[in-house]
Amino acid sequence: MPVTAQSVEQLSINAIRFLAIDAVEKAKSGHPGLPMGAAPMAYVTWQQMHFNPKNPQWFNRDRFILSAGHGCMLHYALLHLTGFDSVTIDDIKNFRQWESKTPGHPENFVTAGVEVTTGPLGQGICNGVGLAIAEAHLAAKYNKPDAKLVDHYTYVLMGDGCNMEGISGEACSLAGHLGLGKLIALYDDNHISIDGSTDVAFTEDVSKRFEAYGWHVLHVPDGNQDLAGIAKAIEQAKAVTDKPTMIKVTTIIGYGSPNKSNSAGIHGAALGEAEIKLTRENLGWTHPPFEVPADVYSNMSAVDRGAADEAAWNKILADYVAKYPAEGQEFNAYLSGELPAGWADSLPKYTAADKGLASRQHSEKCLNALAPVVPQLIGGSADLTHSNLTELKCSGDFQKGAYSNRNIHFGVREHAMGAICNGILLHNSGLIPYCATFLVFADYMRGAIRLSALSEAGVIYVMTHDSIGLGEDGPTHQPVETVAAMRVIPNLLVIRPADGNETSGAYKVAMANRKRPTLLALSRQALVNLEKSSVDIVAKGAYVASDSEGTPELILIGTGSEVDLCIKAAEQLRTAGKKVRVVSMPCWELFDEQDAAYKESILPKAVTKRLSVEAGSTMGWHRFVGTEGDVIGIDTFGASAPGGVCLEKFGFTLDNVMSKAKALLG
Repeated sequence: MPVTAQSVEQLSINAIRFLAIDAVEKAKSGHPGLPMGAAPMAYVTWQQMHFNPKNPQWFNRDRFILSAGHGCMLHYALLHLTGFDSVTIDDIKNFRQWESKTPGHPENFVTAGVEVTTGPLGQGICNGVGLAIAEAHLAAKYNKPDAKLVDHYTYVLMGDGCNMEGISGEACSLAGHLGLGKLIALYDDNHISIDGSTDVAFTEDVSKRFEAYGWHVLHVPDGNQDLAGIAKAIEQAKAVTDKPTMIKVTTIIGYGSPNKSNSAGIHGAALGEAEIKLTRENLGWTHPPFEVPADVYSNMSAVDRGAADEAAWNKILADYVAKYPAEGQEFNAYLSGELPAGWADSLPKYTAADKGLASRQHSEKCLNALAPVVPQLIGGSADLTHSNLTELKCSGDFQKGAYSNRNIHFGVREHAMGAICNGILLHNSGLIPYCATFLVFADYMRGAIRLSALSEAGVIYVMTHDSIGLGEDGPTHQPVETVAAMRVIPNLLVIRPADGNETSGAYKVAMANRKRPTLLALSRQALVNLEKSSVDIVAKGAYVASDSEGTPELILIGTGSEVDLCIKAAEQLRTAGKKVRVVSMPCWELFDEQDAAYKESILPKAVTKRLSVEAGSTMGWHRFVGTEGDVIGIDTFGASAPGGVCLEKFGFTLDNVMSKAKALLG
């Protein structure tokens, strides 16, 4: 029978449902099923969360992540109904349209109140682990017995798809090990995915899996109507402080739709006018599309309580700064996003006379020069700390009971590692996360790296063993195509330094770019220090590393370990009377962003004889060498042999560079 009398709670939940239904119907695109089923748990969660709609970036707010990002109309409805200016009723009507503030999946850089960008399933729960790590670290660092300066929760709403994706298992395993008690995941257990019932592919006991991870696990059997049960579960979750909590909330996808609920048909398609009419009757919703009763706005508005929450915390902060001025000043500096004065001066500088080291060793020196002066720096490696050389010597390990430390052991979990670092950065508390593995395993974490770039999250990716020069491990570990694959990701800086100064310069660029991720491709083998390199020149993307007087006849362009090879070839060619320039190009993206005059000063258009030398795929290099130039690279897989032998057999020798250069010069 149709519902005729509703409590304000029921009205509010149905308002969430019908804003989603109406927006998807108007757009003729979207996912109404999740908002319809998850509306009760979302309503209860948001009613007790602490946040200020008029200041979405208030630091001590609770964070909410919709890991099942396809159900984003749930999030937009919550933002609108609780009082965020970022999502008006017109924005909801404009769902999924050009330049809308309500895009097809939540985007943190578009919609205020959206903490992270979600959509690829599993990423959001991993971001949530990163947010919880950030909260735990800052609480351990700054809280005092008489002052809880950092005290908030991270809530994640995840679905069956999130639990199927392997990345979520990586992150949740680590979260259980770390005992992140401020992390609460609500699992929308509706048993439906795009292919239909999850029974066709997903029959494991998720609760037992999370128990094995070390989580506190609860179950609300009736997530459709048991609001008190959901509220009780959240309170029980908060009472367990030494474990993250997973609350399985069993729901019906598309709840309220007489003919399409509990089916794949309502997962990712509009209901249609006829079914919407029946759903309105079934749920007793008498309002036309996009109309919300005033009682719902009054009930759900968080404006007054949010302002009160923030005012109370501002008093805590003011008292803290007065009582603990040094820590208070540092904490405020974190929140400002400003790096300490003179931080870049700590980066090592080198002369050509200094001993050559692998760029991964130079990276280690940079990290440990920065760490004492930039306390915001935090991160680690995917079980390769002593190969990537990423340990911060000034700190211990980030572990349960030792959250103030800054060395995070991610374990062999590359994909989750990247997504966790996105969460740490998007906590927006000034923390600067870095993570490390072998460059070839960037493929394992490409989804997270792509979302770093899309989300404007300036994570630093430290990738070592950058070419066939790593040697005996062979083609499975030799990243011949990886640098090229990373270069095509928009808003990602890929830097392959040629020596110590360029490595320091790469870190200077990476640290300064807080809305743009940087990937450092670092060598295992030693590199000589170049005569004309510098820390600052890396920001230009390319520079003249060696030159003849007058206009060059030939330009050799190299990156990383191959720059020195180009310089040696140029020196020999000059003895034969040839005018040769060598350009080191550590970062294509930065060079592309220079003005036309600078580009012309490095690569004059009149000089068409050009040769690129890079121990990786030749893809993309023709844009720099042109139709009259040539390339030395690797367009096959590598081989297992000592690094020097690999480089020789694949043509990275002085003789081969000379031969190619002479052919160009005629």
